Amino acid sequence: MQVMKWSVIALAVAAGSTQMAVASSQSESKGFLEESTFNIFNRILYHNRDFRNGASNTSGTGDNGYYEEAGLGIRLLAESGFTQGTVGVGVDAHSLSSIKLDSGRGRYGSGQFDKTDSGRGDDTQTEVGGAIKFRISDTVLKYGNQMTGSPVFSTDDSRILPEVATGTLLTSNEIEGLELTAGRFTALSSQRSSDRDTFGLKSANIVGASYSFNDNFSGAIHASDVEDYFKKTYVNLNYNLPLADDQALNFDFNGYRTRGDGQEIDGDVDNNIWSLAAAYSIGGHKFTLGHQRSSGDAGYDYGIDGGGTIWLNNSVQYSDFNAEDETSWQARYDLNMATYGVPGLSFMTRYTTGTDINARDKNGVLLDSNAKEHELDIEAKYVIQEGAAKDLSFRVRNAIYRTNSDNGPDVNDFRLIVEYPLSVL
Repeated sequence: MQVMKWSVIALAVAAGSTQMAVASSQSESKGFLEESTFNIFNRILYHNRDFRNGASNTSGTGDNGYYEEAGLGIRLLAESGFTQGTVGVGVDAHSLSSIKLDSGRGRYGSGQFDKTDSGRGDDTQTEVGGAIKFRISDTVLKYGNQMTGSPVFSTDDSRILPEVATGTLLTSNEIEGLELTAGRFTALSSQRSSDRDTFGLKSANIVGASYSFNDNFSGAIHASDVEDYFKKTYVNLNYNLPLADDQALNFDFNGYRTRGDGQEIDGDVDNNIWSLAAAYSIGGHKFTLGHQRSSGDAGYDYGIDGGGTIWLNNSVQYSDFNAEDETSWQARYDLNMATYGVPGLSFMTRYTTGTDINARDKNGVLLDSNAKEHELDIEAKYVIQEGAAKDLSFRVRNAIYRTNSDNGPDVNDFRLIVEYPLSVL
């Protein structure tokens, strides 16, 4: 059966190169300048994280047992179209700037700014970068600085500026419903640094495939090899079951398998982790129940492959619930107020609890074989729908995190996020 399936795909690829093939993205290119875009994205983030156990549990941040900072991130994003012809050529460029609005030596540590010699956050920082891209038919090859969204190499965007990777990414959509990716990255800058490579990444090779079997069922498999750290495999299955005009049931499965490789710079990282979420939506309401389970010799490890490389249901505002041998459950409720005549306003709350954790110190010594953690998140967001301030959004996020383990502190985490995207061209 598998041989037949891939034979059909091979025939489809061959058909795509014949004159009878349907029009591709490149054949319909309008030109380098004609399809160019220029966008400005502004984000203000106020972040307060209070370590309830005091300054001794701040993990090197916030001399007074908490940190409190506010910053403005300004992103200038220019993307050209592709030149016409068999092989289209284009360029992307960006400028990322941060401006410190509020911080202090005793309150530093939210990950928004680089640290000065005096222990304070930098007042301003700017990072510029670009990439060249080529397109044949519906296949794009991009080399240079870029933000990525692969389950096995995903740049983080949880602060005022995103991480930026340097490398090559190939994305092919030649067959309807099938997307193939392959890439190699050799540097990764953090969200608070303008360095080209903050983490000392040697190389990360990735491949992946995602396929939509129909409008309601899709699957994906991705793999990565991060030199001297680990090898990962990721799988996803997503099924949506429409029940009525305004009702649906969705099932989402995500899983990672990680095995140490080479020098194993992060130590023993052998881990299997998966999550399964079931969501029932009716009108403007959605109820979600999620289960996540980790097993192996360590917790799920990520970061050198991008701070966003944890596509799991129970990775929430503060905790990822990804510790060694941890089992966690989540109950979540979403409300879209457009149903009640207030478009743009939404609310979310969720409670996640994890048990059976093997908590260890930084030397790997077992501190507790039955550690527990739980987190309550409450969010509200409003997006202006029309007028001069259209798409301006305000978002409040609050997390209350508690644990019985000596391996981490209790935390109250509060964030106010204001975002304003502008399309100039």
